[in-house]
Amino acid sequence: MGDENQTAEIQFHFYPFSPILEVQIFIFVIFLLLYIGSLVGNATIFLTVWAEHSLHTPMYFFLANLAFLEIFYSSTVAPLALVNLLTMGRIPISFTGCGTQMFFFIFLGSADCILLGIMAYDRFVAIRDPLRYTLIMRWQLCAQLSAGALVLGFIQALQLTVLIFHLPFCGHSIITHFYCDVLPILRLACGDTQTPEAMLFIISVISLTIPFSLISISYIFIVAAILKIRSAEGRHKAFSTCSSHVTVVLLQYGCCSLIYLRPSSSYNPEMGRVVSVVYTFVTPFLNPLIYSMRNKELKDALNKVVKRHLLH
Repeated sequence: MGDENQTAEIQFHFYPFSPILEVQIFIFVIFLLLYIGSLVGNATIFLTVWAEHSLHTPMYFFLANLAFLEIFYSSTVAPLALVNLLTMGRIPISFTGCGTQMFFFIFLGSADCILLGIMAYDRFVAIRDPLRYTLIMRWQLCAQLSAGALVLGFIQALQLTVLIFHLPFCGHSIITHFYCDVLPILRLACGDTQTPEAMLFIISVISLTIPFSLISISYIFIVAAILKIRSAEGRHKAFSTCSSHVTVVLLQYGCCSLIYLRPSSSYNPEMGRVVSVVYTFVTPFLNPLIYSMRNKELKDALNKVVKRHLLH
């Protein structure tokens, strides 16, 4: 009971980006704009797909799911990070609060990566076998795939979070990060971290390596199928649809792989913080911009929805 009470009383402090308040405020403004932009952009995509009947297709169903996930994913990290930027890291986070943030970060981040893999499969079927597309990608399968990404992300997050927060921690500690990420927390543990490190590697392979491999294989077939399209306009439309997804994939998987698919002994806290900014603030902000700019159908639907509401 004494050990449990001691663990429950542990509080973590986040290490500030800079000891200079003006620099912290500047970073705060940038992060706040990125966060607001990601909320507005992703909410716009989700509501546009929901409101416009012409977008009720598997491709946009998965895109709306991705936008919905991104809203909660960025909200897991951003609010607390913004508060700590203004307070120079003086406001601590409790042991339970840190575990909760880590759980939702892993849960939503894993589901996000798996969903990007599912979206590649959807594009593969649409381009490779367009006549049987609606037969293969029926609504029941789409719902099952989306639910599967959430369930897998939930299981992975629960296992890893439980493993990490059952480790002994030595009193008040400073996290060299702006949120409760796995590797910075493992560096503060007093016990043997081999088991959670092995679990982190397994989760990284499931959520990053396998989906990225499937995406790469899918795009080999997709490119081959696109090159067979005789119409230049048809080829351009197919490439345009897929290029937005590839851009998001390279950003998301590339940055996450730099952190989680390396030995934990080689983890660099400073580099980890900088790279983490990309997939916690930049990518959720860019996703809606990339998809809306590269997708004429979505832009037209958004214009229709806006005009419809302005007329009323």
